[in-house]
Amino acid sequence: MNKKNILVVFGTRPEVIKLAPVIIELRKHENYNVIVCNTEQQKELSNQTLEYFGLKADINLDCMRPNQSLGEVQSRILLGLENVFADNSVDATIVQGDTMTVLTASLVSFYHKVPVFHVEAGLRSYDIYEPFPEEVMRQMTSRVAQLHFAPTEKNKQALLKEGIDENKIFVTGNTVIDALFCLSDEVIEKSAKYFEDKNIKINDKLVLVTAHRRENHGERIDRIIKAIYDLATKYSDHEFVIPVHPNPNVKNKIHTALEKVKNIHLLTPLDYPYLVYLMKNAKLILTDSGGIQEEAPTFGCPTFVMRYETERQEGIDAGVSKLVGADYDKIMQLSEEILSKDKAQTRLTAQNPYGTGNSAQKIEELIKKFFE
Repeated sequence: MNKKNILVVFGTRPEVIKLAPVIIELRKHENYNVIVCNTEQQKELSNQTLEYFGLKADINLDCMRPNQSLGEVQSRILLGLENVFADNSVDATIVQGDTMTVLTASLVSFYHKVPVFHVEAGLRSYDIYEPFPEEVMRQMTSRVAQLHFAPTEKNKQALLKEGIDENKIFVTGNTVIDALFCLSDEVIEKSAKYFEDKNIKINDKLVLVTAHRRENHGERIDRIIKAIYDLATKYSDHEFVIPVHPNPNVKNKIHTALEKVKNIHLLTPLDYPYLVYLMKNAKLILTDSGGIQEEAPTFGCPTFVMRYETERQEGIDAGVSKLVGADYDKIMQLSEEILSKDKAQTRLTAQNPYGTGNSAQKIEELIKKFFE
């Protein structure tokens, strides 16, 4: 087949993590010229993570401005990508997940009649405000995608229910597991030094907390913060590590309420290997992140999801994660059940329902078939 120009577009750290294995796999084959475009929706986070995988963007769009509205960021990415298509011949666009970058890249590709390949397709909560605005973005992306790489059978069924042609849907597992296997033990252990230098004890009494979702801003984040404060106070022999999201709606509240608590460590957003190192060692994870729900089961770590809906239902069904919402009583009660026991008693043995680490390979084979 003639060499195909594949445009890979991302803008946030989770997109980089999940697309890096795909970029690396495609570049092993002579059939593709891979053009990597970063909208820089999360400028520092995305570039820092790319470097870790030994990758660099060919095109940076610098689309973020402080406190811009969803409409503003969409129009900025839209215009930036319009220029990318004007300057490059593109045979297909690869997007991942459900960010503003994903929706916008899919739309611009559609306007140029370029096929869209959607990695991590078919995740659904069926509540357009949970998660907001991601649920609508991924549903809209599914309307234009030509290939849907669904992580699980459940995702495939969701797409079929929406009338997507079965011949365009493929269950591949999730590339986030491939990314974990890209990390050598040596790299993860090197991360230990980072925490040593910050005087953070990484032992069997580590709790990892991440909270940033838009739908949790306002009163919900207040309840989450109160629960964290009370847990850290009660379990003063445990270390609570919180990489704090830069969004001022989250950052200012967390710092004001928690920075004086001795066993709570507030960090800037962590480089990918450092976060993996924490997941690998955590006794408990409290998160509203999507990616962590998929990664944590690989390490057998109990994970409580601080959301009321999750499109990652497989983890709930397999018993590797539990939905706790921003419900103070539920967070307290379930966390105490874990924190009051030794770590060895709380490990999970179920297999990770999200994949085995060969998803990028499957995706490359399907792309090759598409062009043949």
